[in-house]
Amino acid sequence: MSAVVIWHNPRCSKSRETLALLRSRGIEPEIVPYLERPPSAAEIARVLDLLEMEPRALMRRKEAVYRAGGFDDPALSRGALIAAMAETPVLIERPVVLSGGKAALGRPPEAVLSILP
Repeated sequence: MSAVVIWHNPRCSKSRETLALLRSRGIEPEIVPYLERPPSAAEIARVLDLLEMEPRALMRRKEAVYRAGGFDDPALSRGALIAAMAETPVLIERPVVLSGGKAALGRPPEAVLSILP
């Protein structure tokens, strides 16, 4: 397994820019196409803890599925939101980079530099 992992969506410009940034630093990360191979609820919960974020901060709130699913309802629990991301990975903001027990959201791409080896 690579020391650096990226949850990647090749159709996303920020994801492509973050991957290019990693490669420009000589890092060939393990690329996880998270829309095809969604992370489990436990993985998402672990990443949220590493990011020190609540679920909605890692959710793509402008996605139609977010609105249609009523995920802005404050009564929804952390577990329910995490389960929704695991079941519908398009809800997950991207890219997420993992390295050395740390995580960073590549928005902007340079934000991942602080966790790199």
